[in-house]
Amino acid sequence: MTEIHIGSTLQYDVRQRTVFLFQITAGLTSRQRVVNEQLNFDPFVEVEDCQVGVEGNRVHRVIVEPCQFSVNYQATVDLKQEIDPQTQIGESKVAEMPAEVLTYMNPSRYCESDLLGRFAFEEFGQLERGFSRVQAICDWVYDHLDYTPGSTNATTTAADVLLQRTGVCRDYAHLAIALCRGVGIPARYLSGYAVDLQPPDYHGFMEAFLDGEWYMFDPTRLASTVGLVRIGVGRDAADVAFSTLTGSALLMQKNVWANFAESKPNLDEPSAVSTA
Repeated sequence: MTEIHIGSTLQYDVRQRTVFLFQITAGLTSRQRVVNEQLNFDPFVEVEDCQVGVEGNRVHRVIVEPCQFSVNYQATVDLKQEIDPQTQIGESKVAEMPAEVLTYMNPSRYCESDLLGRFAFEEFGQLERGFSRVQAICDWVYDHLDYTPGSTNATTTAADVLLQRTGVCRDYAHLAIALCRGVGIPARYLSGYAVDLQPPDYHGFMEAFLDGEWYMFDPTRLASTVGLVRIGVGRDAADVAFSTLTGSALLMQKNVWANFAESKPNLDEPSAVSTA
C-alpha cells in the first residue's frame, strides 16, 4: 500500500460566460482509492459530477460568469498496486482480449499507428513479445527524443514527434502508444499526478494491455510508476485534458503537487505496476 498526497490550483480570468470541464480529480479503480478529497471553486458555483467515456473518467462541469475564478483540489490517495515480475508478463492474444480493450488498438487523433505501423514492425516486430517489447519501445522513445518544453503544441501528433525528435511528456506518451499499437499491442494515454516530477505539473504517461492487465509506463523517465496517481485514461491526450472550456477564459496560474504521505518506497526496483 502506498499513500500519496496530491493537489492542484488553477486560476482563470473569465471574460465571458464560460462552461468548464475539469479533469483534475483522482480516478477511482479497485487499486486506487481516494481516502479523502476536497474540490473547491471560488466564487462558489454549482458543480455537475459526470462520468465520461467507457472508462468513466471523472469530469466536473461548471458554468462561470465573468470574474477571477479559482479551482483548488486536494486529496489523499491509497494505491494498492499490482506489482509483477517483468519477465513473467507476455502479450495478450487479440481473440481473447475484452471487447473494451479493442478500441485501444486503433489509430486516434494524436497516435497515428496506421502511419507508423511499418516503422514499428521494422524496429520492434522481431523482439520478444511481452513486457520487454513495450519497455524497448519506451526506451527507444526516450533515447531518440529530446525533452524540450514549448517545442510542441496542441496539434502535434506522434508522427510529427517522430520527425522532429523533440517534445514533452504527452508527446513521448503519444509516440510510444502509436508504436505499441503499430505492433498489435493495445495502449492508451493516462493523465495523472507524479511524485517528484520536475517541474511539477499534470503528467502524461501510458498503459499497455499485457496478459490481461493494464501496466503503466513513463517513456520520459521523469517519474517512477510507483508514484503515479491516475486522473483519467483515453485514446490520447484529447480525451483527458485537465480543462476544456467553451467561452472565453485565460489561465493565469497553475500549481500541481504530489508527495508520498509517509516513507518513500523503493522506486528503483524493476517491476511492472498496475493500478487499473
